[in-house]
Amino acid sequence: MRNFIDAVLLAGCLSYACPLAAQLNCTVVVNSPEDQLMLAVNGADNPQDQVAALDKYAQAHADSPFMPCVNSSYTAAYLKLNNFDKAIEYGEKDFAANTADINVMLNLLRAYVGAGKASDTAFNVINKVPDEIKKESNPGRPAKMSDADWQKALQDLAEQTKDERAYGEYAFFQLLPRVTDPTKQIQFLDSFMTSYPDTPNMGQVNFQYFVAYKRANNAAKADEYGEKSIASDPNNVATLNLVADDYATRQTNLDKASEYATKVLQLAPAMKKPEGMTDADFKTNQNNQLGLAHTTLGYIAFLKAGKTRKVAPAIQEFKTAVDLLGGNPELLGKALYFLGSAYEFEYPPNHKAAADALGRVTGPWQGQAQGLLAKVKKAEHR
Repeated sequence: MRNFIDAVLLAGCLSYACPLAAQLNCTVVVNSPEDQLMLAVNGADNPQDQVAALDKYAQAHADSPFMPCVNSSYTAAYLKLNNFDKAIEYGEKDFAANTADINVMLNLLRAYVGAGKASDTAFNVINKVPDEIKKESNPGRPAKMSDADWQKALQDLAEQTKDERAYGEYAFFQLLPRVTDPTKQIQFLDSFMTSYPDTPNMGQVNFQYFVAYKRANNAAKADEYGEKSIASDPNNVATLNLVADDYATRQTNLDKASEYATKVLQLAPAMKKPEGMTDADFKTNQNNQLGLAHTTLGYIAFLKAGKTRKVAPAIQEFKTAVDLLGGNPELLGKALYFLGSAYEFEYPPNHKAAADALGRVTGPWQGQAQGLLAKVKKAEHR
C-alpha cells in the first residue's frame, strides 16, 4: 500500500501478520515460502535479482493465493528496469483480478506513460484512482501511537494522497494526445470528468475537448470549448494561438482571431521556461508561438486585401513568421505558402519572390505550394 502505512503499522506487524493494502493482502507467515520470497525481494541489490527471486517463487507456487502480491512486486521491479511492457503485463493481472492497490495502479500508470501506451485499460486505471485512494485513506490507528504522531501521520497521508491523485491526472494528460480517434478522446474526457469532477486542471480539460472536437469536425463544440479553455486559462499562449488559428482558418470570427493572436505577441516574449526543457528547445517553442501568431495575423490581413488590394501588411506578417519558424517545418511551410500567395496576389505580381517562397515549402503544404508554383512560373514566362 503506502509507505505511510508501513511506518504507522510497523509496531504491530513484527510477525508479518498485517495486510499491506486495502485490497492487496500481502500477509505472510514467518519462515513460510512467502516470507522467504519477500526477504529476498527486499534484500536484493538490484531489480534483476528481485525478478529472479520472483521467478523462482512463481515457478514453484503458480497457484498460490499470494500471486497477486508477486505480480505487484514484478510490476515494481520491471518498472525500475524500464521494461514497461513487462510492468504492464504483471500490473494488469492484478487490476483485472480486482486485487490492485494504489501502488500497483500508480506503477501501472508510470509504465503506460513510459511506454506511451494509451489503451482502454490505461484510462480505466486512471478513472479508478480517486476511488482507490478513498478506500485506502482511512487506516486504523495503532493502539500505542500518541496523538501527536497520529496527527502527523494523517497529515503525511493527506499530502501523499494529493500527490497520488495528481499523478493520475498527469497520466491522463500524457496519454490522451496519443489516442488517434477523436470520438474516443471525447469519451475518455467525459469519463475523466466523472472521476475527477473537481480537477484543478479545467483549462487543460477544456483545451483537450477543443482539440478533440476540432479533429472530429464538430465546429460548434470546438468553438464552445475553445472559448471555455481561454476563459479557464486566459494567458495560455498555446491555447490562444490554436483558437485564433482555428477562427482565422475557418474565417468564422476574424475579430477574435486577431485579438487572440495579438495577445500571444504580448505574452510570448515573457514565457517562462518549463522545468527540464533545454534553452534551445524553449527558444524554438517560443519562436513557434510567435511565428504562428504572425501567420494568423498575416492571413487575416490577406483576407482583407481581397477587397483593398493592400497586401503589404500581410506580406510583412508572413515574412516575420518565416524568420521565426525555422524549427517547425509544418508551420514554416504554411507561412511560406501564404507568403508566396501574397506576393503573387499583389499588383503587379512579384513572380520571382512568390516562386522563391513557394519553392522552399516542405511538409503538408508542399502539394498546394507546388500547384501554385507551376501557375506562377507559367505566368512569369508569358
